[in-house]
Amino acid sequence: MSFGGGLAAWIRREVVQRRGWMDDPQFLTGYALSQLVPGATNVNLAVFIGAQLRGVPGALATLAGLMLLPVALILLAGGMYLRVQGAPGYGWVAPMLAGMGAVAIGLNLATGVRLARRNLRGIAAGMVTLATTVGIAVLQISLLKVLLVMLPVSLGLSLWRGRA
Repeated sequence: MSFGGGLAAWIRREVVQRRGWMDDPQFLTGYALSQLVPGATNVNLAVFIGAQLRGVPGALATLAGLMLLPVALILLAGGMYLRVQGAPGYGWVAPMLAGMGAVAIGLNLATGVRLARRNLRGIAAGMVTLATTVGIAVLQISLLKVLLVMLPVSLGLSLWRGRA
């Protein structure tokens, strides 16, 4: 379970490093697919891994395992937050939640850097990654528009590199 992100890093560590159920290219393929289809990326990733390992029963088990307890805890925490919101002595809750957001961003960045170090091979792959990151994060172009341009570029470079 995860609050505010960082779950992909833990899933990768468990599935790839500790248990060896998948290798990094398989994991990255599933992660990319999970980001493209509608829904929460980590839920999609868990269902992908469960389906790869055990088919439909695996997909259902990962979905239930990932969602049941966190949903119950979030409902409980949300109810408690609404009760204490604005009450004297509870002004520390909002800054605490903002700090957890910063932790989630840090975990996601660390996972991205770790995966890039292991899986980016060559200048072309690095340039595609950099262009995608700058397009989305710096220039604030929508993900769909960036992918419409960078996906054909990436595939073309891969085909060209394979022939060379």
